[in-house]
Order: sequence, then C-alpha cells, then structure tokens
Amino acid sequence: MINLNKLPKTTTRGKKRLGQGHGSGRGKTAGRGTKGQKARGKMSLTFNASGLSLIRRLPLIRGKYRNKQHKNRALVVNVKYLNLLPANSTVDIATLIAHHIVDKGEVLLSGVKILSNGDLKIPLIVKLPCSKKAQKKIEAAGGKCVTEKSK
Repeated sequence: MINLNKLPKTTTRGKKRLGQGHGSGRGKTAGRGTKGQKARGKMSLTFNASGLSLIRRLPLIRGKYRNKQHKNRALVVNVKYLNLLPANSTVDIATLIAHHIVDKGEVLLSGVKILSNGDLKIPLIVKLPCSKKAQKKIEAAGGKCVTEKSK
C-alpha cells in the first residue's frame, strides 16, 4: 500500500515576484508593504531605511597602510629557476613563458624582475630588470645582464 508521506515531491514553489502589479495575486500593494522608498522604485543594496547603513556602522580601518595604492608589482623570478633554461640563451619574457617559468597573463600585466635567491650554474644573457645581487650571480656564472640603463 502507498503512503502519502512516502510519495516523491513533484512540485516546487516558485519565488515571490514582488512588485508585479495586481495580476500577480499579491494584492493592492504587490507585496511591498505600504508607502516609502522601498515600495516604489529600485533600491540600492546598501540602503537601510531604519537608520545608519551597514557601511556607516562598520568601524574605520585604522593604520598606516589603509589608503595605499594597489599597484601591480613585478612578478618575482629567482635565479635558481633560470637553471631550467639552456646555456647561453637569452632570457626575456617570451623565453620565460615558453619554458613555463611564469604565467603569460600575470607577466603581461605586471612584468618580471630577477632576484638573487638560489645559485646559477649556466651562463645566460638576461634582458630583464635584475637586483644587484642577482646581477653579480649571473656575471659570476659567465653570463651578463643587458638592461636598458647599461645600453
């Protein structure tokens, strides 16, 4: 015998369509209460009719860096990752992307800078900005740094 409480649910109730007029079955005020800004037109998500909005209620962000600019900083590539490249090759953005050392999307937004973490064992010609220590390590391995300043 089939019990009513064991039957699968076959109907789903749709969402309330507020503000759709008399024909929607919501009555005279269309489900928006009576009068006021919320009953009439579009409302911003931050609006709070009963007093201070949520944003005004939150505390101020205190501290030294609260208004700092969000600039895209250069992507860091350490010297130890340059050992993956073939010897005597030219290191530029296209080479790093081709050898999957950096991601193409991130590099095109912010650029690359070579830093000195790790050791370099092969000579390379680097055509990217380098730190001073990274430049010393590249030159010690038999390579050279060609930057726009040194041209």
